[in-house]
This record gives sequence, structure tokens and C-alpha cells, in this order.
Amino acid sequence: MTTAIHLNGAARYRPPWVPLLWCAPALLMITIWSVGPFIGTIALSFTDTSPLGMGGAFVGLDNYRSILQDPAFWSATGNSVLYAIIAVPLLVVLPLLLAQLVHTRLPGMGFFRSAYAAPIVASVVAVGLVWQNLLGEQGPVNTVLQRVGLIQQAVPFLSEGSLILLSAVALTVWRGLGWYLIFYLAALSNIPRELYEAAELDGAGPTRRFLTITVPGTRLTMLLVGLLAGIGSLRVFSEVYLLGGATGGPGGEARTLPFFIRDAALDPITGNAGYGAAASVALFALTAVFAVLAQRFGGERDA
Repeated sequence: MTTAIHLNGAARYRPPWVPLLWCAPALLMITIWSVGPFIGTIALSFTDTSPLGMGGAFVGLDNYRSILQDPAFWSATGNSVLYAIIAVPLLVVLPLLLAQLVHTRLPGMGFFRSAYAAPIVASVVAVGLVWQNLLGEQGPVNTVLQRVGLIQQAVPFLSEGSLILLSAVALTVWRGLGWYLIFYLAALSNIPRELYEAAELDGAGPTRRFLTITVPGTRLTMLLVGLLAGIGSLRVFSEVYLLGGATGGPGGEARTLPFFIRDAALDPITGNAGYGAAASVALFALTAVFAVLAQRFGGERDA
């Protein structure tokens, strides 16, 4: 059975295509800044265009065959996937725990709300420079660890590939806590407090209330946070660049896929814009696979 839609006022005399005109400016901007460059990148990936836009002969699938045989591409892909595997669970769970704490009506929670929101407004460059100083061999972190006797020598946070990657993950998680905290606070505000009160009367402790009420009530938000955090982790560049330098650490050990794309496409001597575009398409495919898997996993959990 279908329900008829009754239009009132001027809507009864308005042609059905008029609402499209209202959407036209937004659709035009999306086409110019998103769809157009995306199609252009795919077309570019089938050429051997130089970084300066010269050349551009059609090479078919040669660029894709080359990246599949390039050890540097697979190393960067592995770093990006590892980055996401570590960062995403932390960015899904930690903001939820903090949101649960902030959501409780305790004195001083207003200060913590502001403190967690501070990294959101801070520039990634400024934050990266602060973390450089904190994690340097003579920085406060190594100094404190040495003074309390946990380490004998300074930990090379900024000069060893695996440690650079882990340090960048820590920076990403720290910067994302406040942002995703807002998402969870909005979700928690939609959970009726009567559920918590009823569970408390039944003798359920804080852990049981969290697992049986909070987690199911924020499941969709957890899926959204996981998607956003995963896409951001696969595209990470600034954190690794700021902590590991322009090369992505010694020998490029901490290079992620965006690093590889930059080096492959923009190097003025050995760069190949078509090759870099093929790597960009591979990054898009990897991101799409992650998004599909996350949605299917979330759908199975909700079923």
C-alpha cells in the first residue's frame, strides 16, 4: 500500500526538477573538486606522464603491473595496514571509555571536556613539533624513563622505523581522542538513563552495565568511528612526515602509502605521475575494501 504525498502551497505548482536547481551548486562543487579529479587520476594512471605534466603516452596496465612487482609499494602498503590495525581499535575503544567517564556527573568534568577537545583545534604541524621535542633522545620522555631506571639508553623513537610508526600511531590516537569523544557523548546522551537505573537495581555493576547497555547502545557510533579512523589511518602522512622526516625514517622504513605516492609521482628526477596515480588508485581500492568489510561486519553484528 502506497501513501499519497500531499503538497501544500507553492509546492503544488512547482516543477519536479526545481529542487535539483537548489542542489546544483553543491553538486557542481563535488564534481569539480571530487569526482573530476578522481576520474582524472584513473585516466592518468594509464599514462607515463612526468611530474611536470610532460609526456603522457598511453601505457595501458604497465603502471599497475609495475607497482605489484615493486617491493617498496608492498612495504608501504604493509606499514599503512599495520598502522590501521593498531590505531583503529584504540580509536574505537579509548574515546568510548573516556566518554563514559566524562558522561558521569562528577566534579571537574567540564575541564576534562575542554582538555580532550584541545587537540582538535591544534594544528597537526604544531602538535608534531611538540611530539618531536617530547620523543627526542634528549627529550622529556627519555629523560624521565632514564631517571626512574626503566631504560639505560635513550629509546630511538624518531630514528628507528618501527618506533617511528608506533610513535605516529600514538600521535594519531592522541589527536583523535577528543574528536571521537564528541561522537560518543552524543550517542550516550541518547541512551535512556532508566536502563542504567534498572540495571543497577538488578545488581549489575559498572562493568556489566557498560557491556550490556553502553556498548549495544553505541554500536552504530562505534562502526562510524571505526570507518573514519580506518580511512584516516590508511591515508596518514603528516604524522609520519613530522616524526620521521621527509624520507619516512632511515631508508624509508616507516613510509606509508601516501609517502610512496608522493615519492613515486612528484620526484623531479625519477618521478612518474602515472605511476603515482596507479598507486593512488590502489590506495583507494584498499580503503574501499576496508570500508566494505567494516560495513559487513557491522551489519552482521546488528543482525
